[in-house]
Amino acid sequence: MKVIIYFGHHKVGSTALQAFLANNALQLLQQGILYPAVESQGSAHMLALATGRRRAPDLNCMNLREPHNALAFRMLAQDSPKKTTPPWHGALPPLHAMLRAIRHQVEILVPDTVILCSEVFSNFGPSKPALIAQLKKQFPDADFELYCTLRRPDDYMASWFGQRLRFGRKLDALDHGTALADTRSIHFDYQKMIAPWVAAFPDAKLHLRNYAEVLAAGGSVQDFTTQVGCQFPRNVSYEGPNNQGLPRSSYEIVRRAFHDLPTEQANMVLQFFLRRGKSLTPVPDKKVELYGADLRQQLADQFDPINRYLGTLIQTDQFFEDLDQMRQPRPVSLDDANRSLLQTLTTDIIANDAIYAHIQSLKKEIGVA
Repeated sequence: MKVIIYFGHHKVGSTALQAFLANNALQLLQQGILYPAVESQGSAHMLALATGRRRAPDLNCMNLREPHNALAFRMLAQDSPKKTTPPWHGALPPLHAMLRAIRHQVEILVPDTVILCSEVFSNFGPSKPALIAQLKKQFPDADFELYCTLRRPDDYMASWFGQRLRFGRKLDALDHGTALADTRSIHFDYQKMIAPWVAAFPDAKLHLRNYAEVLAAGGSVQDFTTQVGCQFPRNVSYEGPNNQGLPRSSYEIVRRAFHDLPTEQANMVLQFFLRRGKSLTPVPDKKVELYGADLRQQLADQFDPINRYLGTLIQTDQFFEDLDQMRQPRPVSLDDANRSLLQTLTTDIIANDAIYAHIQSLKKEIGVA
């Protein structure tokens, strides 16, 4: 039996891949590929599909779509009394029950291939490498493949910053401390994230993918199904949800909302830009500068040895061949992009009083009419 583990990274299409695997789980199983459930909700959904009680999977059910995120969160919380699992997964069973559920599916269904897919696995390496060994131990006689996608860190940190805003985090701006703080974490130090996995699976085939190449291949689903060593059925749907991102021009507006407003009102501002932001933003994301020239140089210098380490894993001098682009500021500063966006936000666009008051306050602060 082969076990394929997708262990990250965040913000590289994992939601689309998980949706593909969940959406086609029955067809995959018929071909000997198991995307295992880990608790009763996901199992019940799959049983409903198998018996025809449901015509299509409910991809809004997180435990159906992202079962191994639930598993990873439970593993991270198992020896941390103060750590809880995210509320969107609901009340999860104990870890031993989740692992037993996977073992029973393997024993009874006898798949050729098991796929475990979670960007949350990326958090195991730095502080809890024993969790990698614990995961491996569940499949004592298996052959393993590892799959990981990495995004050039300046683009990645910008996207991860937006993701944390979606979670309602109170953050400093990227160029006022957050970016440098991130350099100590897996959200910049990819060597810290990957090295424990490589050490734990010395004989496994490693698919280390550049996000730019993944996009060129058609996206995370197309790249994964092409790269890994199992045959996927042809008559499966590749359609599925992707995370809705915040436009980068709105980052400062949303960031300030969580600092300046009550949480309920700040979430209204966030949801407004998630729904409407892409249609209102005058400056495309790729043109917005979030770091500044000096910080870009500092970040690129700090990442250079990490880039060389990644290159050794794929037998090249460096992993991101375009790393010099990380040193090049984008043409529009965040302040100017923010100003341009604020100018488009008028009363006929913003009907909510709380959002409008926040926008007017920011306009007054920077002198936008």
